[in-house]
Amino acid sequence: MLDQALIALAASGGTALVTAAGTDAWSGLRQAVACWFGRGDTRREQTELERLDQTAAAVEATDPTEAEQVRNRQEAVWQTRIETLLESLDGTERDRAAEWLRSLLAQHALGGVVAGPGGLAANTVDIHAKEGSIAAGVIHGGAQIGTPPMPAPPQG
Repeated sequence: MLDQALIALAASGGTALVTAAGTDAWSGLRQAVACWFGRGDTRREQTELERLDQTAAAVEATDPTEAEQVRNRQEAVWQTRIETLLESLDGTERDRAAEWLRSLLAQHALGGVVAGPGGLAANTVDIHAKEGSIAAGVIHGGAQIGTPPMPAPPQG
């Protein structure tokens, strides 16, 4: 049984993989995670690359109405795979594998920044408005510049 810190690490790994699928971060993270799972066995590493490619294809080809379900399912799959590998290792090996995973996630992932559909995900955002204009990363609904209309007088 894994402790809470390792379960959280596995969850972070699953989230990072699904978040990175289809982004510039994917290639590096994909290769690093396959290497982590392979632990020096090139055949096992190739198998993991194929699994990772299947995950990316599933995430990228998803209908927008089902995207959250597919992402959640893929995150759970990878969390479980990471937990299973960590559970199979003895204490010292587990500690080394956990540290390696933490390091590769920090190096290759999107830094834990996640946005849902219609959201904005970024590590740093600098948005400015000038001369009475509107500036935003994401606006849901309308936006209007000008004097707001006067409220109607109270009735009754």
